[in-house]
Amino acid sequence: MTGTPEGTAVPRPAISGRVALAHDYLTQRGGAERVVEVLARAFPRAPIHTTLFDPAGTFPVFGTLDIRSSPLNRIAMLRTHHRLALPVLAPTVSRMYADADVVVASSSGWAHGIRTPGRKVVYCHAPARWLYQRDRYLGADVDSGGPMSSRTRMASLALGLLGVPLRRWDLRAARSADRYLANSSATRDAIRAAYGIESEVLAPPPALLPDGPLEEVPGMAPGFLLCVARLLPYKHVDVVIRAADRLPGERVVVVGQGPERATLQALADRSGATVLLGRASDAQLRWLYANCRALVAASYEDYGLSPLEAAAFGRPTVALRAGGYLDTVAPGMNGQFFDRVDPDDLARAIEALDAVAWNEGAIRRHAAGFAEDRFAARLHEIVDEELAR
Repeated sequence: MTGTPEGTAVPRPAISGRVALAHDYLTQRGGAERVVEVLARAFPRAPIHTTLFDPAGTFPVFGTLDIRSSPLNRIAMLRTHHRLALPVLAPTVSRMYADADVVVASSSGWAHGIRTPGRKVVYCHAPARWLYQRDRYLGADVDSGGPMSSRTRMASLALGLLGVPLRRWDLRAARSADRYLANSSATRDAIRAAYGIESEVLAPPPALLPDGPLEEVPGMAPGFLLCVARLLPYKHVDVVIRAADRLPGERVVVVGQGPERATLQALADRSGATVLLGRASDAQLRWLYANCRALVAASYEDYGLSPLEAAAFGRPTVALRAGGYLDTVAPGMNGQFFDRVDPDDLARAIEALDAVAWNEGAIRRHAAGFAEDRFAARLHEIVDEELAR
């Protein structure tokens, strides 16, 4: 995407067949939705099939595209609270149909079940976290009786009741694909463990780059630490807040929305070192990346997208040594790791990060190695190969 205005189509070779895209639900702003933006630019004539679509809740570009949602989308509450649809998503996706020669399904647990008369290529962000990473997804040790909020308890109960049939459905859906792609080495290993399927790793590009408008965020002086994460238990934003509290004079800005907002706001109010900004526009997020000192990434991620976005702005990252960050953070090049989800460990890593004289040009070059043209070109090769079959 370097050198191309955001939201415009990058010229691609013509595809000699009908291509459709699919995604779980377009109701939020996250890394997976950023990837769907890139897919839409790679295949600009492809419709996007999804269960739920909330134009106000996701990125504005989707309001300009051919989005084909399921009948569930008629229920307004589900568009803003998609987790309530968990009991009916599997049968809903099983009835969805994409009339195409090749479907590229962007999936974290649902879109891979869409039916099609043609070939199906699954771009997997992660096998369903609620089935295979339940404790991490819920943010509690549910099997040991650890403390849980009422929301977490209800989710745990639903997963306990639906887990077995959902795993059966999920395995059938995975095996209906003709080809699996993984966004990272960690996801490739998870696909192998969950489904016994071998997949190719195709890392997505950073979707938010410096080319575009910047909008200053009032009251934010440059030099803060930035955390970009949905406010969910497994994102460990609470650890970031507690780590900042251990560093006198430190300031952290958290960008993201989610069900843990009230809990985290209370923690931030006690700390005084953290601002929960909520949702930010792309122009505001560019300004935040450009004016932060570094990015802090404390969650276990199947793909480490935000460090690449920070690197595109020449900013280093301190990240948890796990998951997809192992693919996108190169120690000494664009950041460094900490090893435990612990405020003290993170605080020490932030201090160590500040002791390094980072090379902004080298950091930007690291991000350029994940360019969109490389990603789109490989996708076109894969679709052409599937059309030939």
